[in-house]
Amino acid sequence: MRRFALILALWPGFLTAEEFRPLTGEEILTALTGQKLDYGQGIWQTFDDTMLTQYFSERPSAGRWAVREDRYCSLWPPSDLWACYDVQQSGDVIRFLDDNGGTTDGVFTD
Repeated sequence: MRRFALILALWPGFLTAEEFRPLTGEEILTALTGQKLDYGQGIWQTFDDTMLTQYFSERPSAGRWAVREDRYCSLWPPSDLWACYDVQQSGDVIRFLDDNGGTTDGVFTD
């Protein structure tokens, strides 16, 4: 029995957290629409089904969001440039990956 427990303890990934998996465009829409993500330290974001998004970090800001070619994209006025990110999910955590390899993780909340 001890040998079995040792094998399980040493087996890679057996007791690790769920891996992040990439989301398709349809999965991004399903995961984010009508949801709120908490980024920690009082920072959060909502994703309305009207494709409006609200972001709060010390003060609120409003923008637009879309899914383009399996990527989450957002536009924050006064800028007219869309920024797009790959999206991954692990359980209740959504990870946004920018083109430079930077990541931002948000947790679904009420």
